[in-house]
Amino acid sequence: MSIWRKLCIGMAANLALAATLAFGLDAADRAYPPPLQKARDISPEVLDADGQLLRAFATSGGHWRLGTKAADVDPQFVRMLIAYEDQRFRQHRGIDPIALARAAVQLVANGRIVSGASTLSMQVARLIEPREGRSLTAKVQQLVRALQIERRLSKAEILDLYLTLAPYGGNLEGVRAASLAYFGKEPRRLTVAQAALLVALPQLPERRRPDRNLALAEAARSRVLHRMAVEKVIGEGEAERAELASIPTQRLQLPAYAAHLAEAARRKEPDTLRHITTLRRPVQQGLEGVAKDFAARLGAKVSVAMVMADVRTGEIVGEVGSANYFDASRSGWIDMTRINRSPGSTLKPFIYGLAFEDGLVSQETIIEDRPADFFGYRPRNFDMSYQGDVSIRQALQLSLNVPAVRLLDAVGPARLMVRFRRSEVRPVLPPNEAPGLAIGLGGVGITLKDLVQLYAGLANRGRPVRLGDGIQDKPGQIMAEPLLEPVAAWNVADVLSGVMPPLGAGQRGIAYKTGTSYGYRDAWSVGFDGNYVLGVWVGRPDNGAVPGLTGFGSAAPILFEGFAKSGVAMTPMPSAPAGAARIAQAQLPISQRRFSVTSSGLVTASTREPAPQIVYPPEGARVDLGAKSGGEIMPLALKLQGGRAPFRWLANGKPLPETSRRRVNQWLPDGGGFSTLTVIDAAGRAASVRVFVD
Repeated sequence: MSIWRKLCIGMAANLALAATLAFGLDAADRAYPPPLQKARDISPEVLDADGQLLRAFATSGGHWRLGTKAADVDPQFVRMLIAYEDQRFRQHRGIDPIALARAAVQLVANGRIVSGASTLSMQVARLIEPREGRSLTAKVQQLVRALQIERRLSKAEILDLYLTLAPYGGNLEGVRAASLAYFGKEPRRLTVAQAALLVALPQLPERRRPDRNLALAEAARSRVLHRMAVEKVIGEGEAERAELASIPTQRLQLPAYAAHLAEAARRKEPDTLRHITTLRRPVQQGLEGVAKDFAARLGAKVSVAMVMADVRTGEIVGEVGSANYFDASRSGWIDMTRINRSPGSTLKPFIYGLAFEDGLVSQETIIEDRPADFFGYRPRNFDMSYQGDVSIRQALQLSLNVPAVRLLDAVGPARLMVRFRRSEVRPVLPPNEAPGLAIGLGGVGITLKDLVQLYAGLANRGRPVRLGDGIQDKPGQIMAEPLLEPVAAWNVADVLSGVMPPLGAGQRGIAYKTGTSYGYRDAWSVGFDGNYVLGVWVGRPDNGAVPGLTGFGSAAPILFEGFAKSGVAMTPMPSAPAGAARIAQAQLPISQRRFSVTSSGLVTASTREPAPQIVYPPEGARVDLGAKSGGEIMPLALKLQGGRAPFRWLANGKPLPETSRRRVNQWLPDGGGFSTLTVIDAAGRAASVRVFVD
């Protein structure tokens, strides 16, 4: 056999051996892959609308391990980490031969380990597959795993794994958890001193914990700062300046805001690791502080719940389910924003809104506040006294009970409930009871969230708004019939904006209403400006009485402080819609100067004529008025039957210029869209229709 042939056979055999070895190694690699699944076991997070952390939950193993990417961390920290731990991280394939050779020479020369040769890839291998001891076998397995990891992941992915899994003492893992626990902030912006400490701790996390071994932590930080490669990263003189910075000596609690909503998010999507909410962390933080502070002042077992929402989008920006989730004495685990309780007087504004809408009253209409009997139902005022004759504006601002029931008797409790359903709110009635007059004084059950949803519609010019759940449900305007007509909603808001603020609170341009349930069990306050609505509930979760608890004295101060501490900019109320105006009592039509009710209904004098009825335009009509050659809109003819002359017509709550004894009139709209036309006869009886003007 020739030498050439032997050489060819030898080369073929070597190639076959190499191929077999490569195939075998590849098969072994596929058969025994690195356990990268641990990287997926990270802490679930609940975030606000801007991505800020509200609350994190521990992993199944009890660790705080927040998912972290290099983009989440200060770039200088990443440069310092690579310079200190693995200078050739970007070049090697998992093992750094130069570092291995250097470590071996130092071991032989000194008889001990002087410097390590672990790359970041090798450290990730150790973190995902911990091994007891530092034997040669364990080191070889770590080398193999590093090679396997490099085959599967990019350098960026390996770096992200290290940033997520690096140990920082106790149950802290990852640079985000450590930064939050030691510095109280995300690691996006770190000082040189803070970055150096976070680089140093993972080598000996338990021994170097700054909350336990301050001297060792300082020494470790100093070694990082004075490593030559690190000094090139941070610049000349920075190491000396960084050494002067103090090191934190205690571990902080990780953010734990919106506990009830966070728990709800986990229950709703248990497999999701990042839950995005509509909350805003600064708002949430401010409201929680106010709730906790006031609950402590109000006494034992008293809790506070709050909901703040954007009146235009319906997004919940702050939600406090209790004064302190972890306070068992106050049953803090109960989310009181979702519990039905008696709303006291907080539903009265909607009664007045219907009366404004029907043209039964104006703000300066006089109404009686005297003892009255409504078929056996005898409402009394909260202070057991009566004011006599008062204006509608005064009656609502003083939250007088008898005038509210008089108006509810006129507009109808069932009709009020229909308006609530337009906002997708369904108050709970007592079993087997139809809607009655007690609704106006809190004789139903409603949640704080639903009450805020009603007031959001009131603040939104009468257009119903859905709040959603703050987690996933899409909030926004409800495309349906209005809660109230814009003019009626403006009248209610205008009256409520004139309510005096509670003692010690400054005037903040808020329209608000308070309520107190029977037996001093619930105190409420709901208010809004041009952009936000905030609702407050105060009471005991076990429904126990709290002597002296009132909406004005207990809940209203929380409302004003909540607006102040939430950090939201105060927005003025929107301008009055077309047809809305305050009209002096002397300028009102005769039928609107005084509201009178008898047991037989709304009357001001006995009459044999039937009640007025608008026959044109009919209810729900769509009217196209067109235009004359000069471009002017043509007036709309108004026709009615029945009733006693003279007649007063109102368009969107605003009286037409003159009364008339004729049953035909004309109205010139000032714009298109929905309008409410009302006629009131001399006996004070009214009829209304709603039309759409093209």
